[in-house]
Amino acid sequence: MTARSWRLLARRSEPFLLTQPWTLPLESWDQASFVEVARGTHRHVVRFLVVGDGIYALKELPGDIARREYRLLREMAADGLPVVDVIGVVQRDELDDILVTRYLDYSLPYRHLFLTRWGQEDRRRVLGRAVGERLLDALSLLMVRMHLAGYFWGDCSLNNTLLKRDAGALAAYVVDMETGERHASLSDGQRLVDLEIAETNIAGGLMDVQAELGVEEGLDPLETAEGLRTRYDALWEELNRDEVVGTDERYLIDERIRRLNDLGFHVDEVEVVPLEGSQRGKLRLRTSVTEQGHHSRRLTDLTGIRAQEGQARALLNDLASFRSWVESTTGHQLPTSAAAFRWLTEVFEPTVQAIPDTLQGKLEPVEVFIEILRHKWILSEEAGQDVGMELAVASYLDTVLPEAPDEKVIAVSEEDLDTGFIGYG
Repeated sequence: MTARSWRLLARRSEPFLLTQPWTLPLESWDQASFVEVARGTHRHVVRFLVVGDGIYALKELPGDIARREYRLLREMAADGLPVVDVIGVVQRDELDDILVTRYLDYSLPYRHLFLTRWGQEDRRRVLGRAVGERLLDALSLLMVRMHLAGYFWGDCSLNNTLLKRDAGALAAYVVDMETGERHASLSDGQRLVDLEIAETNIAGGLMDVQAELGVEEGLDPLETAEGLRTRYDALWEELNRDEVVGTDERYLIDERIRRLNDLGFHVDEVEVVPLEGSQRGKLRLRTSVTEQGHHSRRLTDLTGIRAQEGQARALLNDLASFRSWVESTTGHQLPTSAAAFRWLTEVFEPTVQAIPDTLQGKLEPVEVFIEILRHKWILSEEAGQDVGMELAVASYLDTVLPEAPDEKVIAVSEEDLDTGFIGYG
């Protein structure tokens, strides 16, 4: 039975939303409109719609769940948390509603991480410990950020998360908040429950990919999943602990702020009060952190470039190195704003503009720039001298990037379709 009517609730105007056959179940739509991309498993019907040069995920959900997820994803985005871009929800009278989100370009399903990076054919590769560690680092950071902001996930799993390369690390993005809740703050019990669910789901996801790839060696799924708690607890403690300082140790306050900034967190407020019941001269230092993104905001302010936190840190370091080189060469100090403009126009932009159109889908331009910096370091080590950016760019674009798989949109192979590994998180 088709729906008699539908209503659109959207956060912005997208013309294609007004021309789709919303009165039909997703499974009966013209398949020519859809594309299959690599993704995790999901219990609901999900299809990926191609519109111009964009891809949108359409997910059928019961009305109350769809509207709650739409609201939560919007609120999380407003709070600066890494989530997929939610477009709207189509409310239908006699069918499940449809939640519409934008496909996250250059995102990596977790399964993809355990395949050889540059696309070699060995699909039975042993699961890498380094990959598992980066995966846990990304997930623990994501959960800490969500909990600080008062969000209970309720179903953290590898299927409900997408990952993006972040200067050698990984950045995790929330895809699914069907079971999510928002509170003024979370109790220790709520955080513990969320972590226990995450550990169970992560272990299950690693077991699935281990079985699917036919891998018997490498990471122990249970042991690896337990590492999430260790990382989470350490980060939570660092962000929330009180510190005792002396009245003559004000430098410790600056050091704590720098440590938190190094972790990528912005310090919203510093509270210093006399330590009750202690000798004179002792103070209790308490910091209030807000959203992560210290370096990314700094980079955007200086250059207009939007990047993830790890990428931003790497770019700021290169900017600082460029500034030092200019000052040592000219013998004059260079204001930060002037250094940023020169670095942008003389280093960053010429590098990313050199990427051929045929290679644009391999990696994000910012990530390509960071890879070229690493490539330059390797070439310089081999040559025993700085080979220069021009040679490094030419070498990387000629010998390295062409061998990388396209990651802007990871397509599903016939083998993937046969295994059924094509749900969506």
